[in-house]
Formats: sequence, structure tokens, C-alpha cells
Amino acid sequence: MAVSGSSARSTLIVQLSPTRNAKLSFTVQLILTLFWLAWAAMLLFSADRTYEQSYLYYAFFGLAVVFFFYVMLQNTSIFGVQSYIEVTPQYIVQKFGVFRTKHIIQIPDIAAVHITPLALRVTLKDGEQVYLDLKQVRKKRDLDRIKNKIRDMAELHEFELTDNVGNNV
Repeated sequence: MAVSGSSARSTLIVQLSPTRNAKLSFTVQLILTLFWLAWAAMLLFSADRTYEQSYLYYAFFGLAVVFFFYVMLQNTSIFGVQSYIEVTPQYIVQKFGVFRTKHIIQIPDIAAVHITPLALRVTLKDGEQVYLDLKQVRKKRDLDRIKNKIRDMAELHEFELTDNVGNNV
């Protein structure tokens, strides 16, 4: 995803893979959804047209189509990036999908950040701690880019930064 404008170098957007923490993998979700669609289509097109409650078949088919689009929205970038971590000079945003809320942390509110291999623990100036899970980052290179951007922000905004073994960075 390209960022346009003068802030292109100062903004980092990394796409997340929601299927990494899902109870069912994307492939299993897709197979079950396609099975549901096939079953609903079979019921719909093989139904006796004199049956008074055939509207239930339409509803069943409609729900299958809606769930198919939900699975595609949550797990692919066909409709654009829906799950991402964004680091800018003003804030850090973590969004886990279309129907989930954004978690926004303003950079000036940060007192300290503790970096672990797959997470960032952010302590705000009011004492609140925010845990940013990095398990869904697709590539190791992207994970390193996020951590390096946070290190750069720590130098620029002068908040405390520690790594996974507790040493100051």
C-alpha cells in the first residue's frame, strides 16, 4: 500500500494477517463457506416451487453469500488493506479488520515502550499500558521495520525504550 504526499517517508503501514490468530485458518473458513454456498444453491434450485416456505432457502443462500464476503474481507486484501499497523510521527494505529475498532496511541502520550519479539508494550504517561500484538505481521522484514520506526520515534520524542531482555536501547 503506497502512501502519497510529503509524509510518505515518515509513515509506515504494515499489513496484518488475521488468519494467524484465527481458530480456523482461512483455507478451512473458505472451504466451509463454499460448501455452505453449494448446499444452499442445491436447496434453492432443487426446491419444489409449490412449497410455501421457499423463502427460507433464499434466506439461507443470502446468509451464505454474506458470510462468504465477510471471510474474504477479513482475510484477503481484495477489497483493500483491512488489517494493519500504521506508525506515523503523531500516532500508532492498530486495526484488526473491517468490523473491529482501531486502537490509536498518540506519540506525545507515550512514556515508555518495551519491545519483545512479537509485541510492543506501550506505557502511557497516565500509567495505562497498551499491548500491541505483532504476531499477525506477515514478514520478518515488516516486523523489523516496525521496531526500527518505534526506535526512531523514541529518539525523536524522548520516551524510554527497552528491548526484550530489559536493556535500554
